[in-house]
Amino acid sequence: MNIYKEPIHYQNPLLHIKVWEFTSSGSVAVTPPINLTWHHHPEVEFIYVRSGIHGMHTLTNRYILNPGDIMVIGSSQLHWGNKLSDEDLVYIVLHVDLQPYFDPTMMMYYPHFSEIHQPLETLNEMFREDQHLREEVAGFILRIHEEMMGRDKGYEIATSIYIRHILLTMLRGDHRNLLKGNIADGTLLLRPILEHVDQHLCEKIDMEEVSKLANMSYSYFSKFFKKTMSLTFTEYVNRKRISRAEQLLLTSSMTITEIAESIGIENMAHFYEMFKRFNGCTPKQFLLKMSTDTSTGVQNKSN
Repeated sequence: MNIYKEPIHYQNPLLHIKVWEFTSSGSVAVTPPINLTWHHHPEVEFIYVRSGIHGMHTLTNRYILNPGDIMVIGSSQLHWGNKLSDEDLVYIVLHVDLQPYFDPTMMMYYPHFSEIHQPLETLNEMFREDQHLREEVAGFILRIHEEMMGRDKGYEIATSIYIRHILLTMLRGDHRNLLKGNIADGTLLLRPILEHVDQHLCEKIDMEEVSKLANMSYSYFSKFFKKTMSLTFTEYVNRKRISRAEQLLLTSSMTITEIAESIGIENMAHFYEMFKRFNGCTPKQFLLKMSTDTSTGVQNKSN
């Protein structure tokens, strides 16, 4: 399996977005390309299909997107797409780094979108069920595209407003509480710490050293992190490690022992215990479940 980190070149660096309309013509390929490449990027991705049928694949799900459908792909989530009908496929892709849009007045809601508790992909069930929600978000995506292409006076203001409208629409449309977060205002302060964890998962991560990075005492950092993230620092690191292990299991040819070592866990009994705690199964059972789900679990998002 080929994996590519796609660079997203913002049309306006201050807005932290790229929005583009794509048209794919020609007949549908019978089988996926031999050299299939999964790609990922730190930006959250929204897809809006205007015509044709679009297939989108993540590690755990396959989606069929019909005209009018919306899909969201979380930060750094592996995915690939393909055309599923002979008619032209026309769709708009919006890439956005959400964090800059959370100013101090909105920061209390950042944990809902930070994917600490739930991947944003969970929201695709919400889009599937709620036609009004789909139409509202589609309208904002279209307006963002028009503003970025037209670049009329004040387009930066309009685009920023529409991005926040999308966040508000999803937050208020989440009647099943798929977006989970606690009301805390310290997430921005912790962002360098979260990035540090991502970059050093293969190493020992000592909370005393991390607390110094945050310019806090050990005890204050421990309480501050728990209050802000709704889980302890150790729990957060363990979740990130197992999440990385899941990705490597599905996308690499590494052995389970090699994967455990690559995420900083040398004790295999501890790795198995931790993996089972988060997934309810062993790594081999997880692989079997995922292969079964992805071969049969097509999610048809037709209205």
